[in-house]
Amino acid sequence: MPANTALRDYLLTRRSVGTAFLKEPGPTAAELEQLLTIATRVPDHGKIAPWRLVVIEGQARMEAGAKLAEIYARNNPGTDEASIEIERQRFLPAPLTVVVISAPKDHPKVPEIEQLMSAGNVAFNLIHAAYALGFGASWVTRWYAFNDEAAAMLGAALGERIVGFIHIGTPTATIEDRPRPPLADVVTYWGK
Repeated sequence: MPANTALRDYLLTRRSVGTAFLKEPGPTAAELEQLLTIATRVPDHGKIAPWRLVVIEGQARMEAGAKLAEIYARNNPGTDEASIEIERQRFLPAPLTVVVISAPKDHPKVPEIEQLMSAGNVAFNLIHAAYALGFGASWVTRWYAFNDEAAAMLGAALGERIVGFIHIGTPTATIEDRPRPPLADVVTYWGK
């Protein structure tokens, strides 16, 4: 296989675009189908697709945010209105959010950790797909990924867990790169 320098350069410079900098337009229906197709081309030992995707777009962004704010207010009595409003806005301003859910299946040869990692790959591949189509993206995981009531409201079934929320839209800013760890701090060679 020949070297793909454009892909290499992309991987060396990829960075997330925060949700505050993701605006309309979002992907068209055809682009979304392509994004989801690319996202699901991941390692999947046993070909069991141990993940699911829930798309939140259009008016559903406000509706999901309103339900999220209700759950937050119920679980945090006495919280101020400003904090509740933050929860209402969780799926804004990005025009599209994809909830990536780990949906493990019983399998004699595929442990749950492998299935969870496959779901994580779906999330990261979705980010790569967004950039390939000219969008920006951000992978976030907040309290509502780990709250059973909120996770269920967002589409996770019993025994499933949310891996992350991938916000996608048109970037309105160029994001500065963050410092990356020196390889010497994170890489060792076995036997040396």
